[in-house]
Amino acid sequence: MDLGLDFGTTHTVVAHGDRGNYPVVTFLDEEGDARDHFPSVVADDGGRLVYGFAALAAAGRGMPSTRSFKRLLAEPRVTPHTLMRVGEREVPLLDVLTGLFSAVLDALRTASSIDERLDPSEAPRTMLGVPAQAGSAQRFLTLEACRRAGFDVAGLVNEPSAASFEFAHRQARSITSRRDLVIVYDLGGGTFDASLLRLSGTHHEVLDSFGVNRLGGDDFDEALATTVLLASGRARAGLGEAAWAALLEECREAKERVGPQSRRIAVEVPDADGQDTTTVTVPVDDYYAAVTPLVTATTEAMEPLVQSLKASDGHGDELQGVAGIYIVGGASGLPLVPRQLRTRFGRRVHRSPMPSASTAVGLAIAADPDAGFSLRDRLSRGFGVFRERDGGAAVSFDPVLDRSLHTGEALADSQHAEPVVVTRRYRAAHNIGWFRFVEYSSVDDQGEPRGDLAPVAQIVFPFDPALQEAVDEGSELRELPIVRLESGPLLEERYTVDPAGIIELSLTDLTTGYRQEHVLRA
Repeated sequence: MDLGLDFGTTHTVVAHGDRGNYPVVTFLDEEGDARDHFPSVVADDGGRLVYGFAALAAAGRGMPSTRSFKRLLAEPRVTPHTLMRVGEREVPLLDVLTGLFSAVLDALRTASSIDERLDPSEAPRTMLGVPAQAGSAQRFLTLEACRRAGFDVAGLVNEPSAASFEFAHRQARSITSRRDLVIVYDLGGGTFDASLLRLSGTHHEVLDSFGVNRLGGDDFDEALATTVLLASGRARAGLGEAAWAALLEECREAKERVGPQSRRIAVEVPDADGQDTTTVTVPVDDYYAAVTPLVTATTEAMEPLVQSLKASDGHGDELQGVAGIYIVGGASGLPLVPRQLRTRFGRRVHRSPMPSASTAVGLAIAADPDAGFSLRDRLSRGFGVFRERDGGAAVSFDPVLDRSLHTGEALADSQHAEPVVVTRRYRAAHNIGWFRFVEYSSVDDQGEPRGDLAPVAQIVFPFDPALQEAVDEGSELRELPIVRLESGPLLEERYTVDPAGIIELSLTDLTTGYRQEHVLRA
């Protein structure tokens, strides 16, 4: 059975292929009720980490819990060893992710709508989603945790790109030869992504992507909590951590109940120790005033996509070739979101009928070999390296891989897709090479990185043949001074980018044959 797995900030959603249909998997909660998601929550239940519905039940008994840990993956310096706190415990993030995916797999096999159809002895073949703005470390950690948990990961697809599959599958008649573009507006629990794609039958090509790594439903929940506390005359400082977490959960549920006709929002506000609650009611307009800047930030982030569609003379309908702006993601359910987008872009805004599950359905379509869908994606962030120059007295920046680089075809059999290879050769000028690799959002006119900058890896390579022999004996290159060589060796840098956007590097001294190989992640 082919699965699409959308690991979300608050909810993890799974869909599966069933003879050309892609239903969402339902999970049984602690009460035996069917739910269309598995909670992305971890709790320390008496010294044992539990996940999903078990974590919610433990939290209800007062056990420490943590949700929204997906946001840690977007931190610039995240590594497999990054620690996250669950109550009084610090646990490696990779272990928490693996534990969550393991719990999802166990629930799929024992307490889901497809439990009788999954072979317990086989790893289910799965297409996995990641935010379009995800860096190398986030992609690697998500992929590695899912594999460790026991899934057979067929590929990694950017979440808005997956949602475009669901759009094309559901609204194929909207796509014509004159309107073959779609903008996917993906507002999830923790991140916002917008991608512009060209749809040609079952072949999709990403033309560009923009987004904000820390903007999503969590921020809308906090805004409601702040609005409610202000109305009640209380302050955030007056609540303990447990009471604040309980209030955020109340606000999350209250936000999801807001409909187009809602006028007021009622929230149960806990006292300082979380034992008693008081009902506080606020006008919807007050809440909308608080979150309008958040929605505005999403439209500003997607503005470069819209601007790129304008005619060369700057006139005409900027959305003339667009079949639709497709709104997906759990946080997009707030009526203010489509309302604001329609005010800005007009009638061509379509909200998915299943915004929380659109990505999972698209991933299931991508995993289905019989669906015939393919995707030509691209890097959403540039990749470059700071190099030594002037005998170590200065450094220069080299943008190695531009964010417009296509990463190859992502197919249902993407394990066999050809990676993109970029090769550079040059004569080394120093005895030692320090490679400080980073991901960046943009470069200026001088080629220097600007905006978001995230360190990826730091690699030291000996150019001097004598030092290459010393490395084999365990010497520490980082302690040696950098000096110029009169005649340096010929070096080859070979970058291999797979369809998931993960980069591997091979550094080879073509004179001596000395080589280093690295997966470039934090």
